[in-house]
Amino acid sequence: MSDQRGWKMWWSKRRWYERPHRPWRRLMLDREMARRGCYARHPVEGDLLEQLRSGRLELGQGCHFEPGVWITMSPQAKVRLGDDVWLNRNVMVAAEREVTIGDHVMFANGCFIGDASHRFDDPDLPITWQGFTTKGPVRIGSNCWIGVNCVITSGVTIGDHCVIGANSVVTTDIPAGTIAAGAPAKVIREVEFQESGSQSQE
Repeated sequence: MSDQRGWKMWWSKRRWYERPHRPWRRLMLDREMARRGCYARHPVEGDLLEQLRSGRLELGQGCHFEPGVWITMSPQAKVRLGDDVWLNRNVMVAAEREVTIGDHVMFANGCFIGDASHRFDDPDLPITWQGFTTKGPVRIGSNCWIGVNCVITSGVTIGDHCVIGANSVVTTDIPAGTIAAGAPAKVIREVEFQESGSQSQE
């Protein structure tokens, strides 16, 4: 590759990947987040500004993004986050078609949520050119806690009031009101809910 072609490729990638970090685009993103009652601690990755303005990314009230959060989407994809969704440091959401997350869901650091995976079945084509395959949308219910470094794969539904243990890989549906862990994640037990008014009062 000639120096001229190499610099052209470098400049093209730099313009694309560094665009969200330009001061005026950060300010515009802050404005879009504030309009929705949400907050992002910079730096965040992906073109959130375009995703919000196009309507492909929908945020409920009170969503919070920590540094390193990356939302990446295909042109036809949709990502919906309910109210008070917390994406802690270095959480990545990758949508080929659809990722939906309910209200009051918290993701610990380093989680990955994706509705597709890279194809690798064509022996004559480099993996980087093969595109994606998906088993369907990812849907996560409300009031869930997803532990550190979890992976949630395509076609998975996680019910309301679930807890996913640290370092788990979720490849199948998790029923509501359960605690699951492992790789692949399996249900350990049901959540033991407190009865209304059972908390001691001082």
